[in-house]
Amino acid sequence: MSKRSTVYLLFTVVCTGISVGAQAQNTFQSEWAIGASAGVNFSSVSFRPQVLKNTLTGYNGGITARWITEKNLGLQLEINFKQQGWSEAIDETKEQIINPYYIRRMTYLDIPLFTHIYFGSDKARFFINLGPQIGCFIDETSSQNLNGATVINRPNEQHTMPVEKKIEWGLGGGPGIELRSAVGYFLLEGRYYYALSDFYNTRRGDAFSKASSQVIAVKFTYLIPLRK
Repeated sequence: MSKRSTVYLLFTVVCTGISVGAQAQNTFQSEWAIGASAGVNFSSVSFRPQVLKNTLTGYNGGITARWITEKNLGLQLEINFKQQGWSEAIDETKEQIINPYYIRRMTYLDIPLFTHIYFGSDKARFFINLGPQIGCFIDETSSQNLNGATVINRPNEQHTMPVEKKIEWGLGGGPGIELRSAVGYFLLEGRYYYALSDFYNTRRGDAFSKASSQVIAVKFTYLIPLRK
């Protein structure tokens, strides 16, 4: 094969590749979808000094907007109400109390912005959501069976301290599956959230040097496609 023929062949292959790639890009259509979600949170708090804790069960739910920008990739914005906090495992107090316990529930307006990575077909997909979250504290409630008793050899200040920092931020994400049908998209997802902020003041001289939340969640989402 002559040099001219070789150059012509290479030129033809490159042009064909560019043409195919352009056609593939042109055939992809971005996708908008919006819907609602609901689920269950299993939360705890990392305290320093350490507080012995059990996992606290709460709720999460809100609205979801998703934009598939290109093949296998998109963005997902959510506005959620979520309930998190901690439940203390109390073994002994200075006073004799039957079944002592302490529970704190904190409610936040939570706004995650995720990168949405997916694989699969038009019928079923596996996906991973990853990204930052910011939350705004709304309210807190507590329940207890201590009657003013002091827990032995453990911090007690948290029983009477309200939330001091109203803004929370951190990182979250997790895997899920999506079933797609003519009536909408059904998503089942697991998530883990780790707060990079503290809800108490943690300067020198404060009661705690760390007070940050961790949440494991399971949620169900229903999305309605707006444009495909």
